[in-house]
Amino acid sequence: MPADLPDIPIARRVAHSVTHHGVTIEDPYAWLRDPAYPQVNDPDVLGYLKAENAYFEAAMKPHRGLIDTLFAEMKGRVKDDDASVPQKDGAFVYWNAFDPGAEYRKWHRRPASGGPDAVILDEPALAQGHEYFRLGGQAVSPDGRLLAYAVDTNGSERFVLKVRDLETGAELPDLIENWRYGLVWAADSRSFLYTDADENWRSKTVWHHRLGDPQSADRAIYREPDEKFGVSLGRSQSRAYALISTGDHATNEVYLLPMDDFTAAPVLVSPRKTDRQYNVDERDGTITIRVNDTHPNFRVVTAPVSKPGDWTELIAGDDRHYIQSVTTFENLMVVEERVDGLSQIRLRDYASGAERYVAFPEASFVAALSHNPEYRVDRLRIGYESMVTPNTVYDYHLADERLETLKVREIPSGYDASKYASERLMAPARDGTLIPVSVVSRLGRASLPRAR
Repeated sequence: MPADLPDIPIARRVAHSVTHHGVTIEDPYAWLRDPAYPQVNDPDVLGYLKAENAYFEAAMKPHRGLIDTLFAEMKGRVKDDDASVPQKDGAFVYWNAFDPGAEYRKWHRRPASGGPDAVILDEPALAQGHEYFRLGGQAVSPDGRLLAYAVDTNGSERFVLKVRDLETGAELPDLIENWRYGLVWAADSRSFLYTDADENWRSKTVWHHRLGDPQSADRAIYREPDEKFGVSLGRSQSRAYALISTGDHATNEVYLLPMDDFTAAPVLVSPRKTDRQYNVDERDGTITIRVNDTHPNFRVVTAPVSKPGDWTELIAGDDRHYIQSVTTFENLMVVEERVDGLSQIRLRDYASGAERYVAFPEASFVAALSHNPEYRVDRLRIGYESMVTPNTVYDYHLADERLETLKVREIPSGYDASKYASERLMAPARDGTLIPVSVVSRLGRASLPRAR
């Protein structure tokens, strides 16, 4: 270590205690939390942070050359002008891309029927002049005209949600302070649902905001009374219903709210039961529910929207099949699962119940549905990777059961996947249980013996 290091900063201890539920906790470092956070203005707190930073910079100064070398090596493994694969959503095709050397993306679209490309959100421009910038999320309205997007410019994770007119480029006066990871547009594009953050950074309330109104006029659609639960927002693949889910890590419940009437009362699918989790999608008046009530690997049941608690089993729980998600497109159901631990995508016909699995090219891999925003599909966007194959984007064509490679992540350092192979073995444990094992090796080396 360099001899000219400053003294190691040592935070002073200040007597402080707090009592919760009859339990008193001593916290001599409570003074390090500025009461005004996320604004930090306390001179003592700032002074200590500056001393810590100064010590770090002095200690790492002799290693600056190595740090720069490592950074350049890591950066050299990432394509600096990378772009996503365009995906159609309604009347437009959307994608994002980095300009060469840029640290933030630009978000683009063009008419699906043909026409010029347009930048709908320029992150580098939004980040300019800020020491910190993060895009929290963005969503285009159903009519394609408005873009709601959230930004954090101080690192507090307390985002400000804004709305932009994509035809004129003008920013609407609507501002949502304290936005927190959730937004669903109404079917008429005139209002949206969102969640905000409480003082403990948890979402407890779903709000309805009408364009043109101040945030103070927003109406609470749902408030979660249980201190342990948090609220999240989504929508059905059909875009007929907003989905309000509230729960903790083991228990939850879901409400349906029609997207053409956010003034309606949310409909509870099934009341919360301890240690029961379920997820919901909707198609043509039928709810499809993934639930772990009878088997820890989940089963799939259905119910009419008019009687959401009247469940009929569609796919039973199974020891080998762990059901991860169910998506109900207009023309088929897609079940994402793990079979003996391996990713699989199951396709199920509504009328006949006939099923098939998407066939992938390797024995060991991870695969999952990617962004598939539309309700009726003739192909599925799938993300795939293995210990040999870099992140790959496929379109799976339903008619001829064909995988079309759209993009393979480019590794600028010169990685050659053809020199390696992977295999999947089933190794017996002491009690005879077969454990899946994925192995990668350079071609030409002997394979591992297979379990009998």
